[in-house]
Amino acid sequence: MRKIVRCNMMIAALTFVLAACATPASSEKPPSEARVPWHPVDARTGAITDVADLESLAQAFPNSSSVRLRLLNAYVASGQNAQATVVAEGLVLDGYAFSPGAMDYLKGLFATGSVPSWFVMNDENAAPLPASEIVATIPEKAKLPEGLSVVADGLFAVTTVVSRELWLRGEESWSAVPLPDAGNLSGIASDASGLVVASADLGMVPPGEEAFSGLIAMEERNYAVSMPAPEGVNLSDLTFVRDQTIYASDPAGGGVYRSEAIGSALTALVPPGTLRSPQGIAPSEDGARLYVSDYRYGLAAIDSATGQVSRLTADTPMLLDGIDGLWLHEGELIAIQNGLSPRRIVALRLSEDGNRITGMRVLERANPDWTEPLGGDIHEGALYYIGNGSWDLFEEGGTLKEGAELRPTHIRRLELREKPTD
Repeated sequence: MRKIVRCNMMIAALTFVLAACATPASSEKPPSEARVPWHPVDARTGAITDVADLESLAQAFPNSSSVRLRLLNAYVASGQNAQATVVAEGLVLDGYAFSPGAMDYLKGLFATGSVPSWFVMNDENAAPLPASEIVATIPEKAKLPEGLSVVADGLFAVTTVVSRELWLRGEESWSAVPLPDAGNLSGIASDASGLVVASADLGMVPPGEEAFSGLIAMEERNYAVSMPAPEGVNLSDLTFVRDQTIYASDPAGGGVYRSEAIGSALTALVPPGTLRSPQGIAPSEDGARLYVSDYRYGLAAIDSATGQVSRLTADTPMLLDGIDGLWLHEGELIAIQNGLSPRRIVALRLSEDGNRITGMRVLERANPDWTEPLGGDIHEGALYYIGNGSWDLFEEGGTLKEGAELRPTHIRRLELREKPTD
């Protein structure tokens, strides 16, 4: 979904996006059984501006470009240019790409004629790497498609935020399925028992209108069962595990919720106050843990029995924030990073025990046909995803922006298998 916390990542004093350094990787890999506790974060954490406090926060979240962006801005504001350039270098080495305006500013922090070699890497990081193909087109009257489920070969179910309908594609055409009292529809998950979609107020419900907040289960295109969210909770991403338990995240409130089965009550697995903006959810093969992306801070691993949260660490420096969609596929976490510069889709290899990330593959990056890659689903070794999201077309309340025109939305297919090397 469109990230509710995204606008807070910018600091008005700078008119361009900067980012920060990576913490050098330790030469020793952590023991396989070791887990790093998650540093609790909330809205107040996002308001920290003190340099020393931001340095501590960057140590707690070494894979977060967002945190290091804030630290870099703080260094610049306090005149600590040397520290700022170290931060910038580390981020570029981790794969970040600064905007041209940011690069011009950074050049000004160095002595005349002294341009470091890592500047060249910035252009390499920004270079487009298209790798997917368009396999279906959603009609433009489906306003703001968000979530996608592959029901079978060529058969798709898509949620729409503004239209507040479920759109289904059969063998030849698309059809809309209205859901009574539905809010903004976002996350979707399917299994043999049917479809479940998330309904909430994500800022695109017209003023004065009421919208159901919770999960809606669908069977054979019929409105089946509604599962209300707790008061004040707006769910978005969701997933099934093998025993039919449903997990869903609230990106604005910060909680992760669980329903034991379709029709059961939703209860908090991780209450607000630990995660800031939980997004994609990928259960482990045995369902014992959930991998959850916190859009601003990185990847968390949650014990599905106790709700205990730990930080998913990486053996080498890499950027793990800005992740929207998240799926587990053949020992890798497939992640859509639409909150990173450049936007990209990556495969994160997990250790055998699932406690660490041991490597990263960039599957696709800065595709020129993208606007914003959004929700998707994995089907037969490929990621199917929405490539040209249309959050940019709408004002709060679901009103089309002045001068904006609706456009068809593309479903893209990205092969996940690693290509053999020569």
